[in-house]
Amino acid sequence: MTSIPYRISFAYRFLNEPEAISNKDRKNIPAILYIDATVTMKINDVRYFEADLAILEFYKALYMWKQETLIQGVIPEFHYYTIEYDDYEDGAILSLIPFSNKARLKSIWAEQNLYNVFDLDYIVAAFFQLEENLKRDIEAYFGIQLSKFIKHIPLTKEDVKNRDLRKSSKY
Repeated sequence: MTSIPYRISFAYRFLNEPEAISNKDRKNIPAILYIDATVTMKINDVRYFEADLAILEFYKALYMWKQETLIQGVIPEFHYYTIEYDDYEDGAILSLIPFSNKARLKSIWAEQNLYNVFDLDYIVAAFFQLEENLKRDIEAYFGIQLSKFIKHIPLTKEDVKNRDLRKSSKY
């Protein structure tokens, strides 16, 4: 029995004007979360996922996962949650779940109920490339340096709450 190899493609379109954010906004969480993009993922040319996401938050989730992967030398699960939708009981907006030398992509917002299993090396390379492309395109489109933003981009409501507590405790 021959299995069909799964292919994935990513596309995104920024929804804000280029001047919606600048480097001076690097600590401005509302401004950071305001920057949206429509993200589309297709599996074998069939649209699997399309949603408007807080793109800097999504970028940071990919960036942190990539760093963890490179540092640990093993591929951890990737789960993307957003501050804007925090019903974690439903599951992650997007997950990559490795097993053996394969991985499965899952989304609570999937448009198609596809069971998809990817070669692990292929899907990890695709997600790494997505992170690199997002970095390049976000920086070029908005004229910002993500290195100045990365530590300020929240990933959960707890990140925002903890940041506000630190900020309010300063004299």
